[in-house]
Amino acid sequence: MDLKKIKHIVTDIDGTLLNDNGELGIESKKLLKKLMNEGIIVSLATGRLDSAVTDIAKELSLNGYIISLDGAMIKNFIDNKILYESFLRSGKVKKAISISENLLINIVLCHTSTIYYTEHNSVIPSLLSKYGAFYTRVDSYRDYISGTLEIVCSSDIKNSIKQMEEKFNFPYSIGCNTSYFRSKKNENIYYLEIRKAGSSKGKALMRLLKHLSIKQSQTAVIGDWYNDITMFQTKAFKVAVANAIPELINAADFVTTNPNRDDGTAEFFEMVLKSKRD
Repeated sequence: MDLKKIKHIVTDIDGTLLNDNGELGIESKKLLKKLMNEGIIVSLATGRLDSAVTDIAKELSLNGYIISLDGAMIKNFIDNKILYESFLRSGKVKKAISISENLLINIVLCHTSTIYYTEHNSVIPSLLSKYGAFYTRVDSYRDYISGTLEIVCSSDIKNSIKQMEEKFNFPYSIGCNTSYFRSKKNENIYYLEIRKAGSSKGKALMRLLKHLSIKQSQTAVIGDWYNDITMFQTKAFKVAVANAIPELINAADFVTTNPNRDDGTAEFFEMVLKSKRD
């Protein structure tokens, strides 16, 4: 692909743009600012809450958008206007809370700026890798059903999480997306994320490109983890960092030489900048 055609770069954050200490690589930071000066739009796509991305966006002087909670929300960082947000139906949230109580599963409700948890679910803030998220303890979820963008369930019993997942998949439930995964920090902890159907990084990317009137072929996406797969299923130029899962590496148009801990994304940013100046 001719990198001169790139008008938009959408990059994952954790495990991709940031090193293992949660820091931006010095070269990537410099290069992204140069690319933005060349007129390229840079957007971030993450599983984090929107409020947990603000400091990074400020550090980059971001000129694009933030896709948060794996596509449940899209916001213009410059003017703070929300392009898209996908709230779960109240009935789905109530159902999840009820099932979690029956299966003895921990559950939290993710809103735009905070994650709500109760005393019974107080273990989740110490386990859940929603980097930079704000947590708010409440006595009950009753007043926080509305406005839920994502539900996160956690358990050390895999079968319980799988039962929960089944209850939110067809034919038991319609209108939801689920993501099941094992914790990166603790292999004995299992998670289930529940969002409204149509909420994924890939879907969010397509919505954003339509809004910007930019073609898929004029966009580059960068990632490392399972929640980036849907972006790699588009016609965008696909970049996997060296530490990415095999599924992304196999689907990538380019794989960086270095992993995220060694500022791997800088290699690709340098290539794009060079193509613009040649």
